[in-house]
Amino acid sequence: MRVADGWKDYELLDCSDGERLERWGDIILIRPDPQVIWKTPKKHPMWKNANARYLRSSTGGGHWEVLRKTPDSWRIKYKELSLNVKTMGFKHTGIFPEQAVNWDYTAELIKKAGRPVRVLNLFSYTGGATVACLKAGAQVVHVDASKGMVAWAKENAAASSVADRPVRWIVDDCIKFVQREIRRGNKYDIIIMDPPSYGRGPGGEVWKLEDEVYSFVELCTKVLSDDPLMVLINSYTTGLSPAVMQYILGALVVPKFGGEVTGSEIGLPVTRTGMVLPCGASAIWKKK
Repeated sequence: MRVADGWKDYELLDCSDGERLERWGDIILIRPDPQVIWKTPKKHPMWKNANARYLRSSTGGGHWEVLRKTPDSWRIKYKELSLNVKTMGFKHTGIFPEQAVNWDYTAELIKKAGRPVRVLNLFSYTGGATVACLKAGAQVVHVDASKGMVAWAKENAAASSVADRPVRWIVDDCIKFVQREIRRGNKYDIIIMDPPSYGRGPGGEVWKLEDEVYSFVELCTKVLSDDPLMVLINSYTTGLSPAVMQYILGALVVPKFGGEVTGSEIGLPVTRTGMVLPCGASAIWKKK
């Protein structure tokens, strides 16, 4: 497992009985997590002193219960990145902190390339990967179907002092955008994708990951440059293991470009226990 252990402003204090206890800067949040099936004693004192707790509804969705004064938004840092945090609907905060391992990996690859690097970031959410790539010196095309998420990503770029770097902000369905890029002849050295398990595009297009991911990766190989560096797939879908995504990249990218594929879970260290909470999976193709 690859562990995101480089944080100072984020900390997974404890996790038990379907919930995480997290520190986001100075703010303590309790959020549900279906992976946390163990019922270890909740001994950490902050379980009783959180700022807010997300409560699921029996009919679906849920709401934040504010227990102590909590700002509408605040900012945390990861190394050179500054990112805005908000308590959103459906338990989210705008940041998946475990993704820091992929931000670091991609940024290092860009810095070592010794040449200009073009990055296509698909299903790019609030832009953690986009900001990391811009900091490392790449040109980035950031694509997400949500206008609000793209606006938030722009805020993160500004907070991290990279808003003036070469970046295009695109609100679009990712499949349609890649199809247009193929027709336009645009190419990329790195492709990052963080597809949802299920979603809808701006025109009501339905996306179900298991049905779409193979054909979508196949489509994306057509916008890779002649000398690509990396393709990265993230997944939070329980049934889509890192080995499955590794197989897809091995079947579609390696025959065209050679290189090697790895797949692994990614996770966060738990302060109270010293163990690691698994938080999804990634598969990476890279040039040898």
